[in-house]
Amino acid sequence: MPSIPVADATVHYEVEGAGPGLVLVHGTQGDAESNWGHLVERFSADRTVIRPDLSGSGKTVDQGGELTVDLLAGQVAAVAGAAAGGEPVDVVGFSLGAVVAAATGALHPALVRRLVLVAGWAHTGDARQRLMFELWRDLDRADFQLFNRLAVLSGFSPAFLETIGADGIRAAVATGAREPGIDRQIDLDLRVDIRDLLPRITAPTLVIGLAQDQMIPAFGPTDLHERIPGSRYSEIDSGHLVLFERPDDLVEAVKDFVAD
Repeated sequence: MPSIPVADATVHYEVEGAGPGLVLVHGTQGDAESNWGHLVERFSADRTVIRPDLSGSGKTVDQGGELTVDLLAGQVAAVAGAAAGGEPVDVVGFSLGAVVAAATGALHPALVRRLVLVAGWAHTGDARQRLMFELWRDLDRADFQLFNRLAVLSGFSPAFLETIGADGIRAAVATGAREPGIDRQIDLDLRVDIRDLLPRITAPTLVIGLAQDQMIPAFGPTDLHERIPGSRYSEIDSGHLVLFERPDDLVEAVKDFVAD
């Protein structure tokens, strides 16, 4: 897997396929493979799919310092520039990755052709959202398996959990492995505020909200949409983990929006 030095980090990334660049940015407690690996073949027939591991995740290594949105946006920009040869790319971000993708679009406008922001938010100011992130932090400190059980319970819609049943739920809980910097990523979740950056986004942008999201309720993406000039908004009937609950709907939405 290739890597590139960015500030104090060595950022690893995956590249598959051929064609215009499509950067897929993972969320908290995810990495390039766990969030996006099962969807790569859906895009790589006509796209160069670029998947960075942000600091705190996967094979990226750094000095363990505090994370910022600007820092992670710089990592996305450096990886995209290296993997796409300096050509503009489309950037898709999920959850915290949507926050980082939006910042990338604002701070590196010449690099980003189109943006798709899935289950993102502009500012961690809502009391319920802070309660969720604080609970993530405390459960991770106590026992990661407790965190992972909550992630499955609140990350999927009740209807989806009913569909996969007890065996599926046990499998979902068992597959989660702790990312080394989840604590730093959750700390960043609690400090997110990109409201000043959003008016600077010039790339055509699609914001996707998730109707049954208990982690980032729909008012988070709608607020993001309202702050980005000219952005479009759509909604998928899914819990937060739409990458696994409704992957067909998500892939279709992304492909339709980034098509020339």
